[in-house]
Amino acid sequence: MLCWMNGNYLDASELKISPFDHGFLYGLGFFETFRTYNGQTVFLQEHFNRLCEGLKEYRIAMPYSIADFEQIISKLNEAEDGQDGYFRINVSAGVHDIGLAPTEYPTPNVIVFRKPLASTMRGKAKEARWLQIPRNQPEQDVRHKSHHYGNNVSARFELPNLASYEGFFVTEKGIVAEGITSNIFWAKDDIIYTPSLDTGILPGITRQWVILLAEQLGYTVLQGIYLKVELEQADECFITNSVQELVPISNIGNVRFAGEEGVLYERLHRAYGAQITQAIKRR
Repeated sequence: MLCWMNGNYLDASELKISPFDHGFLYGLGFFETFRTYNGQTVFLQEHFNRLCEGLKEYRIAMPYSIADFEQIISKLNEAEDGQDGYFRINVSAGVHDIGLAPTEYPTPNVIVFRKPLASTMRGKAKEARWLQIPRNQPEQDVRHKSHHYGNNVSARFELPNLASYEGFFVTEKGIVAEGITSNIFWAKDDIIYTPSLDTGILPGITRQWVILLAEQLGYTVLQGIYLKVELEQADECFITNSVQELVPISNIGNVRFAGEEGVLYERLHRAYGAQITQAIKRR
């Protein structure tokens, strides 16, 4: 697998990170994951902005521009015969002595990983399960995609796999939060519900686009504080993330939803696909 690190294209086996990197010592690092469409990163600006927000809070420099990343991503795809890929931009704080002495991190380690996209069918339904482990609280007012990922890892252990299942977190107060790798939506009587950012969930890029598209289509979207029983009364349920787009949920436990046949889900996913097509044409 060809990667890029700090200005150089390297095979994955050549990547090296010092154990003195504060991303290793203290979990101080941030990342974004996304995919390309026809070689293009449709929502890269949104991902880049979210990444920089996390870096800014912890005084980690971002030495590269969005134009740099566009070029890197393009070259990594070209190295794989121009095929679209799954990407992760990872920024760790960089090398410093043991201890919390630094007041800023001017020389981070920046890596761009690329791997093949999974061959799963677009729009294939998953089964959801309520997780036993509660969603932890973000360390700042807004949750970032950071190296502090132990909560997600522990949750993943509760599922047979992530290809056919998604785990749904609730907070310690029993409030519906988010999936292990996704944001959650459900619909009842043509009203769409999704947990508020006040629950401590990640402000998903696809989540925000779905809210916008749903409102443009005339749906009411309510962002709030909800209990499990409220989701379980839904007609439809689906999850969102930047790689899998919108994924219908067939059931959670014994509670069944419309799944792949959900009219609202199908309409929103078509609108999302059209948005991507339009974005590619504008470039």
